[in-house]
Amino acid sequence: MTAADQRPGAAMPPADGMRPGGPTPGGPTSGGLTSGGPVPGGGRPPRRWLKIIVVFLLIAIPAGYLVISALQSRNGGEDKAEAASAKGLSAGYPTRVQRRIYDVPVPPYSKKVAFYETNSWKVSSLYVQFVTSRDGLDSFLTKLGTRRSALDKGEVTITKEQARKVGWQVGAPGHDWAGMVIKQKDPQPKLRITVKFDNPVHPKVYVVSTVTP
Repeated sequence: MTAADQRPGAAMPPADGMRPGGPTPGGPTSGGLTSGGPVPGGGRPPRRWLKIIVVFLLIAIPAGYLVISALQSRNGGEDKAEAASAKGLSAGYPTRVQRRIYDVPVPPYSKKVAFYETNSWKVSSLYVQFVTSRDGLDSFLTKLGTRRSALDKGEVTITKEQARKVGWQVGAPGHDWAGMVIKQKDPQPKLRITVKFDNPVHPKVYVVSTVTP
């Protein structure tokens, strides 16, 4: 045996060019799926779908707020239009500006307070009703420069036309009425005051204040 026969020869590489024990051609690497490669079954990576969902939400949510805001604005405009065209009394105190312009100092702690304002280029009027105490009535009349004794017993100073406008039943028989008219120099308002004394402790007051520009 020669020396060449005794030395082991160098290993010959496999014919396919792959190392022994390595992955088969086209197969997965030892580290798992190749980064960015297709998911088994041919689908897109889950992260791609997550990005699509996030982008959709970023677009859809602001658009939804815009739609809601537009609807609220439209409804608010409709409410204002209905309030402007509505006829009849609105529950609650007139605004401070209205009370000052029309000279109707509704006493604090009054009950069943309601009002209605009407305007035209010739005349503006504020209709007010409230239930107060005897002291409240005295305070109200004092602020107007008058007193309870100036009320004419049995007198209804609010006209039928004015009463119909807001549905008042002033002047109805079987009730204890008293009234007065306070005239002032223009542009100060003219007040027609009628009081129902069915309950002397808590009289009900009706006022129509008219301003002529």
